[in-house]
This record gives sequence, structure tokens and C-alpha cells, in this order.
Amino acid sequence: MIKLFSLLIYIVGLLLCQVMVAADKPEKPNVILILVDDLGWQDVGTYDIDEPSPYETPYLDQLAREGVQFWQGYSPAPTCSPSRGAIIAGKHPARLQRTHVVGGAPPMVNHINHPIMSPWYSGRLPISEVTIPEALKANGYYTGHIGKWHIAINHKAYPQPLDHGFDYTRSERGATKPQNPHRLTDFATTDANDPYRLDENGFPFHQNSQDALDFLKVAKDKPFFLYYATWLVHTPIHTRSEALLRKYCEKIGVPYPEDPKAWTTPGQTNPYYAAMVEMLDYYVGQVFTYLKETDDPRWPGHKLIENTYIIFTSDNGGMEGGRKAVYTDNYPLDKGKISAKEGGIRVPFIIKGPGIPANIQSDVMVNGMDFYPTILSWTGTPKPAGHHLDGADLSTLLTTDPRDAQLVKEPTGEARNSMMHHFPNSAAMHSTLRIGGYKLIRNFDYHHREPLELYQLYNDAGERVDIEEMNNLATKMPEKAAEMNQLLQERLESMDASFPYFNPKSRVSNKPLPNSDKVIMVTESGKTGDQVWARYQERGNKLKQADVLYTSNGGERYEEWFRIKAQIKDGKVMAELPEEATHYIFNLVDEYQFLVSYPDMGSEKDYTQKGIFSIKALKNQ
Repeated sequence: MIKLFSLLIYIVGLLLCQVMVAADKPEKPNVILILVDDLGWQDVGTYDIDEPSPYETPYLDQLAREGVQFWQGYSPAPTCSPSRGAIIAGKHPARLQRTHVVGGAPPMVNHINHPIMSPWYSGRLPISEVTIPEALKANGYYTGHIGKWHIAINHKAYPQPLDHGFDYTRSERGATKPQNPHRLTDFATTDANDPYRLDENGFPFHQNSQDALDFLKVAKDKPFFLYYATWLVHTPIHTRSEALLRKYCEKIGVPYPEDPKAWTTPGQTNPYYAAMVEMLDYYVGQVFTYLKETDDPRWPGHKLIENTYIIFTSDNGGMEGGRKAVYTDNYPLDKGKISAKEGGIRVPFIIKGPGIPANIQSDVMVNGMDFYPTILSWTGTPKPAGHHLDGADLSTLLTTDPRDAQLVKEPTGEARNSMMHHFPNSAAMHSTLRIGGYKLIRNFDYHHREPLELYQLYNDAGERVDIEEMNNLATKMPEKAAEMNQLLQERLESMDASFPYFNPKSRVSNKPLPNSDKVIMVTESGKTGDQVWARYQERGNKLKQADVLYTSNGGERYEEWFRIKAQIKDGKVMAELPEEATHYIFNLVDEYQFLVSYPDMGSEKDYTQKGIFSIKALKNQ
């Protein structure tokens, strides 16, 4: 009886202790979002598939063992800037009109004979967008940005992190700055005066990493959100650690380079890149170590890691380079950065934190746009009024069963089973829609490519079939391809997505594009008050839409062009021109998607000063 009574006292005491500990735990957890630059799906050791990667990533492998590793994690876009804007605003790049890097330029072809051109897309994430840090600040969070920004027309342009809700920002490139005079010189040393001096483990000092640690030291006594946007592993491909370079030459089995300018060996054989990947792992590992070793001032007796969520991912798939400059290889995935094929959008995607089970591998489809609603859920932050979110809340999935795709819900309440990408830019010029195991690719340059491609990535049991995207089923399954294409179109239209234009002047193999001889002609233009107008004549093709593009800083180094939709009435297009506009042009698009600009803006090759397009535009006088 005494033993039983003692046992009951022990159990009651244990329960009371647990209740007290739970009660003492801060209600607002910390969140760290680590966004890597150009890291491919196959660049992290724990993602090895088919053949092992030579790159060593012990800290990231450990992070995966401590949380959930998603094998079908996607970036919002296949390039940097649109992904970053989509993640921080929680909206699809198509909805934001930010589908590629830089932006803010009038649509035009690279060369006069090119058949197709990108649509206009914005050079910045508008200040009107309520970002993750802005939402969290309203809930008492201290917010920090470290590293790359690239959500404006250039790295230093408005708006900057402080304009988008961050309390703290640092953007030093650190050890990723180019070596001088080339990458086989200027290696870091142990000299105390060396700005990149080697630490006790032989890694160069990296200010970008130190900035992240400095933020944590400042922020640890309050709930914090850290957006750590490391510059690694973007070009230039180099390392300040000669020891790492030699290590990977030996490990991969390639000679130590003599020519600093190129690397042409295919596959994952570039020792510079391999060294960069290990450096990345080491520097983010310093953050993980700090969290594990540092007491939580808000929760005595506990470490920061115990109440911190960590998200690790990449802004797009690995940049494979080209024949003369091979960086890495995303095989078995096809293509890489600048393509919405799997190699350009499937990325490392790891999440750990309070209540999330450890050592789980999941095949559930997830996307960087899911971070916004998930973070709101973790932190008990209300969704900003009127703010549309294109991602899904993953919090229930992560804590209940990270392998159950039924737990990822659409706004309708139905389980999400699809993923869309829109990249009407660069050489790709396509959009994709994945539903279940099938993926459709719509090529906008249908005059010179197959208009539709259809691949079965996985079967109904979730088993791998063709993640290489090598077996095009579009002609074998035309009904399925057509059905998915219609769904893709509906989604793009619901986001008011912009589509590429055809060039009526194109002559490929001396052949004009069909219907290019019937394009619209502008006959005159003028300005009445604040309204600019242009008269047009249809010569066979019907006018479908009209825009006015304008810039408020014509002639400056970084001209930024904005788009306003024009009214069409009685053979005339009209729009109210903002007072600050210095120059403007008309863009008329017909039923066959041919673009006629007035004045004729020509091609990018026509401009001797890069980005200065106003020399051909109309002046606002």
C-alpha cells in the first residue's frame, strides 16, 4: 500500500511538473526560414537518389533526421526573384506579375528575328503586399533579414527589407565575393588581418553567416522571425578555401585546376562547386549549433532550439551551367534553373520544430508558398485582412502525419493534389500543371515546339515512373493532355497571368509566322490632359488587349517600367497617364498574340546603353 501511494505521489508530481513546464513555454515560437540560392535537389547528401553525390552536407543531413524531409518539395518559380517574392508575400508569381528576374522593362525580343518575347513583368514586389514579417510584427515579433534580397529591380533599389516589414537587415556577401585576380588566387589564410581568415575548422570567415548569428544574439529574448537568405551557392563559382578545393579534386578524382576560367567536366564533378556546398552546410550548421547550445531567455531551463521552427529550402533548382561552365547536375531530374521541368523547380525542402516528428521522409507535394500560412498557424498570427494566399497551411500535416497528403487542404476544404508553375520567360517559355502523378507542360512557342508535353512522374501507388520527363505521353493520351491544359488555362486566367507575345517581324528560315502580315497598325497618337491615346487600324487580326507602359525615371541607369491597362473604344486605345511619368509607349496585342508597340521599340540589340529604353519612347510633355 505504501509503495502504491508513493507511486501515485510520483505520478502526480510528474504530471504537475509537465503542466508547469507546458505553462511556462512561451506561446509564440521562433521561426527561421533559410532560403539558399540555386541549390539543387541532388546537391544535399540526404537527397541522394540513384547515385551518391560527392558533396558533403553533414549538418543538413542531420537536420533532415531531426525533422521532415520532403522529396517532392517545389520552389514557386525556376528563378530567384519571383520565388523570393512569392514566398515572402504568399502569392503565386503569376498573380504577382513577377515571373522572372529583374523585370520592369518593356516587352521586346532579344533579336529582331526571335519569334517570341516575354510579357511585361514587374521589377519589384509592391509595397502594398503584406509580407510575412509585416504580419508577424503586428503579432509582437522581432523580424530580421540576412543576405540576399533581390525583390526589387536591383539589389539596392526600393523597396528594401525595412520597407517590407523587417526590423533588422544585413546583406554583406562575405566569402562569396569574387577572388582577385581570379579563383585560383586570394585564398583565405590564418592571418589575423585576413578578412576571410580561416577558423579552427579551416573554413573562411563568412560575414553573411556571422550576421545571422548576430541577429540571433540580439533577438533571442523576444519571439523572432529570421529570414536567412544566404548568398551561397550562386555564381561566381569559387571557394576561398584552398584545402576544400584540393579535398574535392581528390575525392572526385579530377586534377587540381590550372585554368581558372572554365570547368567543362560534366556531372557533379566541379570541385569549386563541391566546396561551396560544404561551406553552405558548415555556415547554416553554425546557426543550428547556436540554437542547440544557447539557453532560451524566455523559457528558463530550455534551449532556443526547443521552441524554434526551422525551414530549409532553395529558391530554385540547381544551376547546371553550360558546356563551357558546368556547375552541377540535377540528374535524374531534367534541366535546371530557368526551366520549369523538374530540375528547375524541385528543391531540398526540410522542416523541423516543436511537435514535428523526427526522421520522417514524405512524398507529399509542398511548395515555398506554403510557408506563409504555415507560419501564421505556428505563431497564432491572424491572416492579414483581405490578403490572398496561394499556399496551403502545412501545420496539421507536419504534426499529425507528414506522409498523409489528405491533410494538405485547398481553400475549398478538398485535399490538394496539384501544383502549377508559370514561366513565360527566357528560353523556356512554358507553364506547367501537375495533378497527382501526371505533369503537363504547355509550350507557348507552339510554332517551333510541341505545344503540349505530358509526363507520368509517378503511378497511382506513388512509385517512381518518369521523374526524368523523358517519355512524352501527349500524343498517346490526348484527352488527358487537353483536360489538364484546360485546367491550366483556367488557373492562369484566375490569376490574371500574363502570356508571351509573338513577334510579327520574325523570319525564321525566311518564313514569317502565320497571320503576321495582318497585324494591327497604329496610325496616330496624342495626349489630352492626363489621357494618352492612340488610333489603330485592324488589317485582318482583331485587337484583343491594349496596355500603356510608362517609366518615371527615363534616361536613368535603372529605368523601371510599369503597366496600366488601356481602354479600347471606337478604334482608339486610351489610358490615364500618371503625373510622374517621363516616357510611355503603347502595346497592342491581337487575337493571335502578336505584339505591336508604338513607337516601335525594336529589339534589345538596338540599345547601346543597357536598360535605357526611353530613347525610343514617347515623352510625357
